[in-house]
Amino acid sequence: MKAAAGVKTAGPEPFPWAHVIHAGLCLLRLDPKTFWAMSPREFHAMTGGAMPKVALPLAELMARYPDDGDGVLAPCGRGRDFNILAKG
Repeated sequence: MKAAAGVKTAGPEPFPWAHVIHAGLCLLRLDPKTFWAMSPREFHAMTGGAMPKVALPLAELMARYPDDGDGVLAPCGRGRDFNILAKG
């Protein structure tokens, strides 16, 4: 009845193609063939949509995963054990 009275109703938002193409080709650096071959579900997972919706506070994350305190990153992410072996 609203349409007959000349009142516009809110319709669905247009698909954000510019954002999706930017995320796939620029941020994820996918080649166009791979990008266009992906399913919407695959793209959703690659852009973080499949991540758990649980957010831990920073203090809890810092307590769970403490740094070793020296502020230096271990080569190749191998951790403290690699540094000990490399010295000796």
